[in-house]
Amino acid sequence: DVVLLKAVGINPIVVHGGGPQIAAMLKKLEIKSDFVHGLRVTDKPTVEVVEMVLAGAINKEIVTAINRQGGKAVGICGKDANLLLAKKITQMPDPESNIMKAVDLGYVGDPVEVNPHIVDVISKSDLIPVIAPVAMSREGETLNINADTFASALAARMKAKRLLLLTDVAGVLDKDKKLIHDLTVEEARAMIREGTITGGMIPKIEGCIEVVEAGVEAVVIIDGRVPHCVLLELFT
Repeated sequence: DVVLLKAVGINPIVVHGGGPQIAAMLKKLEIKSDFVHGLRVTDKPTVEVVEMVLAGAINKEIVTAINRQGGKAVGICGKDANLLLAKKITQMPDPESNIMKAVDLGYVGDPVEVNPHIVDVISKSDLIPVIAPVAMSREGETLNINADTFASALAARMKAKRLLLLTDVAGVLDKDKKLIHDLTVEEARAMIREGTITGGMIPKIEGCIEVVEAGVEAVVIIDGRVPHCVLLELFT
């Protein structure tokens, strides 16, 4: 589907995560890791595994899959050509009270600066960029970035037409657990305040709001389990 998008003149930029594969490799290496507010606490040995799995194994798997379909994919990560500089996350909102609290997640980062030159160069040619969400701090440390956060920062900086977030749920549900087909920024904020949008969907939606306010036309959360979900979203 990504190869088809490229063929018809849409320039897809692929950003991927890899939580389950990282977990499997950490288990294999007997490295224990915990989660705080949905983000993996990442010490030095863990961040080495994260980089190996994301920028190595998974990135090249996706590149290979695209190339086998006749595309020309190039695998990079946030470190390449300083695509994304990040800083360590030192505080996060408490899920209960929403008050900012100090946290120590180790080598987990938030985007500070996006330099999309390398993605521009790749996208404007016949190549498809496939990006692993690993970045560097200004001090030269390797930082693990949440893939949705990474994609959002890149989409906002590049003023993308669309940001598509593929998940393993149907999308945003209302109080009766029915799928909501579209939301304005105001409606989304109201649903967070009312508690209709909860848990892991809150950071996703807040990220979506930021992206739209930064100039991306629309953000879509879609069920990645549906065959051809990206094509169905863009062409219908």
